[in-house]
Amino acid sequence: MMPLDPRALEASLRPHGESVMLPREAYTDPAVLAWERRHFFAGTWTCLGRVDELSDGTTYREVTVGDIAAIVTFGERPRAFANTCRHRGHELLQRNETSERRAVVCPYHGWSYELDGSVKTAPRMGDSFHTKPYGLVELPAEVWQGWLFVNATGTATSFADHVGGLTELVAPYAPESLVLKARHAYDVASNWKTIVENYHECYHCPLIHPELCKVSPPTSGDNWNLPGAWVGGLMDLRPDAETMSLDGRSHGVPLEGVDPRRVNYLGLFPNLLISLHPDYVMTHRLEPRTPSLTAIECSWYFRPEVKDPSYAVEFWDITNREDWAACESVQRGAESPHFRPGPLAPAEDAVYQWVTMLARGYLGKPLSTPA
Repeated sequence: MMPLDPRALEASLRPHGESVMLPREAYTDPAVLAWERRHFFAGTWTCLGRVDELSDGTTYREVTVGDIAAIVTFGERPRAFANTCRHRGHELLQRNETSERRAVVCPYHGWSYELDGSVKTAPRMGDSFHTKPYGLVELPAEVWQGWLFVNATGTATSFADHVGGLTELVAPYAPESLVLKARHAYDVASNWKTIVENYHECYHCPLIHPELCKVSPPTSGDNWNLPGAWVGGLMDLRPDAETMSLDGRSHGVPLEGVDPRRVNYLGLFPNLLISLHPDYVMTHRLEPRTPSLTAIECSWYFRPEVKDPSYAVEFWDITNREDWAACESVQRGAESPHFRPGPLAPAEDAVYQWVTMLARGYLGKPLSTPA
């Protein structure tokens, strides 16, 4: 059963200007996070990372998607399966385990499976035993723009419907052709949804992001209204800025065919934030650990010939840490017994889109509505 009061969610679904944020329990209650792990993370399309990194040096690996353990195999194409042997249900791999074998072998009774999930061997089951009905349970998996997504319950809408109109915004940057040049890992003492909400507004920027405001006007840009389970918008660069860096200069290589004067900030539900710059792509991939703790993998991707990404990394590490401090303060405030959901400013329309998406999801309604 969904653990939030539907009446409180209806208050979040009122028109922008009349609505309020999600109820306190959405940010503090372990039962809500448990529900989200099954219905939002396992139940939709969770990003597991870049497929080239996940497949490097391995033929299959364990991944936990929400609250469901799965394995991903790398044969002719990446495929996902339930991490349970079809004989007696033993786990095929332990958490985060990888293998270089050409077959998936159950450590309990030695059943083995091809990388396509079909049974390879079933020891001592007899000559008349038919293996075909006992292949691994396959889960939907998709590679999009270089990232791997898995729906661990097998019940989500199609990935095409989930991603909707986002492809037309991301594809010109060809992120699958870019190379990982830097990565930071952060543990943020905040609910994962608060981090996304902070990402989707710059109402706070004049007060906590002086570096950002030097290169990008905090009131610039607009938000997208396209189909799919995502929220996002764009912001302009100041006339003398080439990119988001401390001095506004780019020390990288421009990406061909993209707008050189704008930065897109896009959040694909539930856990991938994509920031598209004229000369690099930055992502934040979120994994909630507790209601008040989120692991964040921040990655920077550039053209292969770029040698030094520090101009972008330094800028965003400062900005990230400013954001994390704000989100952690919001979390502490939400945990107060005196917290009450507040209203959204006119400039927080992307936050409104995000909150209403969540509220619809809690109520069992489609995450996205066509534009």
